[in-house]
Amino acid sequence: MCPITNFKDCAVIVAHPDDETLWVGGTILMHPDVRWTVITICRKSDTDRAPKFFQAMENLGATGVMGDLDDGPEQFPLVGREVQDKILELLAPDRFDLIITHGLWGEYTRHLRHEETAKAVMTLWESEKLFAKQVWRFAYEDGGGKYLPRPVKDADIYVRLPDDIWRKKIKIITEIYGFGNDSFEAEAAVRDEAFWRFKRN
Repeated sequence: MCPITNFKDCAVIVAHPDDETLWVGGTILMHPDVRWTVITICRKSDTDRAPKFFQAMENLGATGVMGDLDDGPEQFPLVGREVQDKILELLAPDRFDLIITHGLWGEYTRHLRHEETAKAVMTLWESEKLFAKQVWRFAYEDGGGKYLPRPVKDADIYVRLPDDIWRKKIKIITEIYGFGNDSFEAEAAVRDEAFWRFKRN
């Protein structure tokens, strides 16, 4: 049983609209009784992706909040506390049972915004500027770009999605976000979801 069943208020903090569905969408769908808040630090002004994000939130049963940090193709590093400040601005000083975010090295090789988001969340949590009993980080790897992202088999938490939940997850990626059935996103939306877990002492 996924230990999320003991939680009531959970936040998902990601870099981009669709990350929430790709890496934790099935887990969200499996727990409709949880109050889910999803924030993405990028793409608020993206006239294509932003409306799709809020439609995805409706399907996930979550509240969505968007930021607009730079997400240009050059992937210049964001400076100073920019990501931390944006997370605090978007998330407000709420307390959560659980916060879920990116892995420190992302889910595939490589996207700087994923890594920056993970590091910012961990810094804020460890300094108690974000309040949560636990933080889970996505546990995926792609062999340094040799294959599509795969859940890490020995991760702390490993969830096998039921058929109906997996179909709903794929539907959000292909029908709401509009990615083709043979796209990276559709093929990366795998049936298993995995996480590294961190608890307060």
